Amino acid sequence: MTDTGGAEIHAALWRGLRSAVLLVAVVVLVGLSLPNLVRRIDTYEPSAAQWISFAALAAVLAVEAVLVVGGRTWARLRVPAIALVLAASALSYATLPDGKTSTAVDWVFGVANWVGLVVLLDRPLRTLLAFLAAHEVTAVVNLVVSDEASRAAVLRLATGSVSVLGYPLCAAVVTTALHRIATSSASARQEADRVRTEEAVAVETHRRRRQRLAELSATTTPLLEGLARGDLSPEDAAVQRRCAIEAARMRRLFAEVDAVPDPLLHEIRHCADIADRKGVLVELDSRGKWPTPPLSVRRDLTEPALTALATASSTARITVTGDAELVSVSVVADCGTLDVADPATPGVRVESFTDEDTTWMEVRWQPIRRQTLSRQ
Repeated sequence: MTDTGGAEIHAALWRGLRSAVLLVAVVVLVGLSLPNLVRRIDTYEPSAAQWISFAALAAVLAVEAVLVVGGRTWARLRVPAIALVLAASALSYATLPDGKTSTAVDWVFGVANWVGLVVLLDRPLRTLLAFLAAHEVTAVVNLVVSDEASRAAVLRLATGSVSVLGYPLCAAVVTTALHRIATSSASARQEADRVRTEEAVAVETHRRRRQRLAELSATTTPLLEGLARGDLSPEDAAVQRRCAIEAARMRRLFAEVDAVPDPLLHEIRHCADIADRKGVLVELDSRGKWPTPPLSVRRDLTEPALTALATASSTARITVTGDAELVSVSVVADCGTLDVADPATPGVRVESFTDEDTTWMEVRWQPIRRQTLSRQ
């Protein structure tokens, strides 16, 4: 069972988290790093490398914005995106003036981490740690190779690393916690929906059982009570016919709850089983394809066949034909004259003909669409 509501809530929460982290990254890139880059652009040689690095990071954030709006993830683009972020960081450091690592001139140090977090937000925490470590190594290598690794420079890098590593990690931990909470909430909602569904099924099953008992009480219960009191004799042919008919109705009643592709044929087969057990030769033929009739219609369609099968002496033939506009159930049996009640459902018609001991009956049902067209 799927929980659509829980999935929608989870998707909305995740979209909000991605949007929040993207907003932070954009503010850091445009609001903090860009002014530093513009004010000190003359200190870089060549300055074009810094603009290329800035454009690469901005492009990654632009792609993330498109993905968030479209409700998609990075998928196969994730690895190239992270490679582009690290390459932009390395390119910026390659043209960074000596002695400026982790200073205001080193604008990429405090923004590439957020851009990487944007790409890796839905990945395990160890993946983000690996990226942050790679970004930190880039700064350390630049400090060692290009600068004189003085105590002040090392302390400055260590101090800056606290925020460069700490803030994205905190955001990632919070995101992981919220993701787990959302998943647990969706699971709890799914479990609650499952319990409610089981309760509804139990209530509906109980209602159907009470309905079946009420339906049996109208005909079967008086018959059983008469036999129990001795008012009716099991040796009486009329009582035997009534018993056979009620047995067939009970078989049909039990068959009505089965989940099958064609309920009408399924119920007729169960009715035919009563006649078959008595030694009656039953032939069943079906032709065409028809829509599933409602339960009340199926009862009207099967009642004449049920009665004929239950009271046949030796042979019975049932033919079920139909299409999208007409369903017909006809029966020929050596059952003598039958007294069948008129159908209770509008649109169902019964025709019968008796010749000596052989009776032919046909029940037809026209779906409502066909009836409406014929009136027009």
